[in-house]
Amino acid sequence: MAELFAYTDGACSGNPGPGGWGVLLRAMDGDQIVKERELSGGDPETTNNRMELLAAINALESLSRPSRITVVTDSAYVKNGVTGWIFGWKRKGWKTSNKKPVKNVELWQRLDEAQSRHDVTWEWVKGHAGHPENERADELARAGMAPFKQKAKSA
Repeated sequence: MAELFAYTDGACSGNPGPGGWGVLLRAMDGDQIVKERELSGGDPETTNNRMELLAAINALESLSRPSRITVVTDSAYVKNGVTGWIFGWKRKGWKTSNKKPVKNVELWQRLDEAQSRHDVTWEWVKGHAGHPENERADELARAGMAPFKQKAKSA
């Protein structure tokens, strides 16, 4: 049976500013690529953290049936949030330890819902360190941002 991987990344030009997210979905049988799919999108006014979250969300929401998947991100914010912080936030009614509302709460809730349908393993990789699949996800994120960057320049 093929193993499924999602390599995700977000990008932002300014923070906030125009942003994009990218996903490289890959099904592997050993060292062989069985199937590959690329996703990307963007927003005219956003933050890098929102784009990192949307990359992971779109990776999981794009799967048509419950799957075992490894999501690989270069965002410590996403990895630490979804594997640790989220449990306390949910217990405290989506409040942080100092009782402030969780930033990007609607995206964290959407990610929580999206991952609940799957068996997800989360992995962190160092960004911009020559990891080929992470570099491809970064290219897709920049492509998702491109149309919004052009509009920002012409405005």
